[in-house]
Amino acid sequence: MRPIVITFIVFFLHISMIQAQTNDCLKDFNFLVDKIKADYPGYNDKVKPDNFGDLVILEKTLQNKINLYPDSCSFYLKQYAAYFKDNHLRVGKVRSEPVLEEKSEVSSFGKNIVPNLGELKDISANHKSIEGLWTSWRGDVAVVKNSESSSYLGIAINYQGWKVNQVVFEFEPRNDSVFNLKLHSVYEDHTPAIGIASLHLQNQILEIHDNTFFVRKTDSELMDKTLLYTYVPEFPNGRNTFFVATCLSDSTYYIRVPGFFGFRSKIEQTISKDWNDIMSRPNLIIDIRNNGGGQDDEYQSLLRLLYTNPYTTKGVEWYASPRNIKFFEDALEKGEIKNGDEGIRWTKELIGEMAKNKGGFVVHPSLKKSDHPTFVKDSIYRYPCRVGMIINEGNASSAEQFLLSAFE
Repeated sequence: MRPIVITFIVFFLHISMIQAQTNDCLKDFNFLVDKIKADYPGYNDKVKPDNFGDLVILEKTLQNKINLYPDSCSFYLKQYAAYFKDNHLRVGKVRSEPVLEEKSEVSSFGKNIVPNLGELKDISANHKSIEGLWTSWRGDVAVVKNSESSSYLGIAINYQGWKVNQVVFEFEPRNDSVFNLKLHSVYEDHTPAIGIASLHLQNQILEIHDNTFFVRKTDSELMDKTLLYTYVPEFPNGRNTFFVATCLSDSTYYIRVPGFFGFRSKIEQTISKDWNDIMSRPNLIIDIRNNGGGQDDEYQSLLRLLYTNPYTTKGVEWYASPRNIKFFEDALEKGEIKNGDEGIRWTKELIGEMAKNKGGFVVHPSLKKSDHPTFVKDSIYRYPCRVGMIINEGNASSAEQFLLSAFE
């Protein structure tokens, strides 16, 4: 009888664990449904009488799937949120205390390598192989022959996110110009990513396929940057992920801003440094392809360049649900409001306005002096007088708000 008893106990525990997992997930799912109905500002725009039945069917379908496959809870929660087709509405894990992975002193290659930069400079000048010194948007690497195998190693010199002498890349030749690639990691327990690299333009370009590319360093920093800015990859990553600012010609200045989160200082420093170049050219091209947004205050210096006339705007509307109000109240209580006393005052004013209009949309009291506040800037510049915007389907959030503001 002993084997039967043991089997029964294990089975019983297994069923209990599944039942508990299912119940927890159903609670999370029902909370998500209730949260979206009550607090999501776009709910009434997205859910109409003609599609309400579809949403109810989706809810029932996902509840049934959770009962069958509770271990896929996260997938079904995300599937429900995805119904509303709004990238601001998404499901993720929240930790009470963020867990930050520490970087190792060596990469997953296993040891650091100290390259001979003087020798590599001479090798690099010959353009005969992948060996040499390379520069990119993220900084510089040295590529050396691996003394222990037929591969080559890409070593950080001053490469963003990496410490000097760490091995970033490992290149195994397929032939003289194509290589199997390992992209190493500086985090423990992370295995190298696998890919392909290749040489182009008479060995002056090293492409990491579908990722990034490097330009072989020369004695001319100007020529290196020119090639870096103008080279069109044969194996692009499909996104414009690097900040670029340059004069395209005597009449045109170009700036590419891949996001409005963390780029404010870069934008402001560029405009300040290149002010004369921008102001002496009639044409300005602003490239925001795949800019998914961030913070509205990050693009204000760009608007300064575009301003021609006073313009009006309604401003941002806030959905005054009870829980959205409590969100701001809790942030005040926990000291999470930025910008000091001014930020606290601004938040209290918003809470007061929301409390007076529960269930509706409100604008901040600072924008209520008129239905459409007029914005007036202090300067209208002669140049640039023609502005072009390059956009695509990857624009969202603050990037869209920037476009609205730019064409007011």
